[in-house]
Amino acid sequence: MLIQRGGSCRRTAPPVLGAKSTGHGGGACAAGGAPRPAPPARGWLGPYALQAAIAACHARAPTAGDTDWVRIAALYDALAQVAPSPVVELNRAVAVAMAFGPAAGLDLVDALTEDPALRSTYLLPAVRGDLLARLGRVADARVAFERAASLARNHRERDLLLARANDDVRDADRASSTTTGSGPTVPEA
Repeated sequence: MLIQRGGSCRRTAPPVLGAKSTGHGGGACAAGGAPRPAPPARGWLGPYALQAAIAACHARAPTAGDTDWVRIAALYDALAQVAPSPVVELNRAVAVAMAFGPAAGLDLVDALTEDPALRSTYLLPAVRGDLLARLGRVADARVAFERAASLARNHRERDLLLARANDDVRDADRASSTTTGSGPTVPEA
C-alpha cells in the first residue's frame, strides 16, 4: 500500500518552485520509495507477490514513459503461469505493447478476441483500438473504439471511447492534410 501511495505522491504533488526534485515527498511518499523487500526464501513468487511487484513498478515510475515496461511484461508472463486468466493476458498484452511496440501487443490482443470471458467487456476492444491507433490504422481503431463504446456500462466510459474514435480520425485527417498540402495546418480550436 505504501508503494502505491508513494507513486501517487510523485505523480500528483505539484512542484515547489526553486526546489530540487527528489522524486518523492516525505512521509508516506518516502516510505513508498523504500528499497524493495527481499524475495521469499523459497524463490517462488505467488500471484499476490507478482501483482505487488507489478504495482511497485508502476508506483516507482514518475511517469508512464519512465515505467520499466520490460520488467512488467516479464512479471505478467510469470503471473500468467501461476494464475492464468483472460484479464491477466490482456494486461500482459498492454505491457508487451508498451515494452516492445504496439504490433507485438496487438498480436496478443487478437489472440484473445474469441475468449468468452472478454466478449462482453469493453476492455478488449478499447485496448485493441488504442494499439491500432498507435499503428496508424485509424479506420480499424475507430471500429474498435465504437465497439468498446457499445459495451461500456456507463455514459462516461462510452463518451470517452467515442471521443477516442473521433479524435483518432480527426488526427489522421489533420496529418494527411498536412502532408498533402491541402486543408488547414493549424489545429482546430
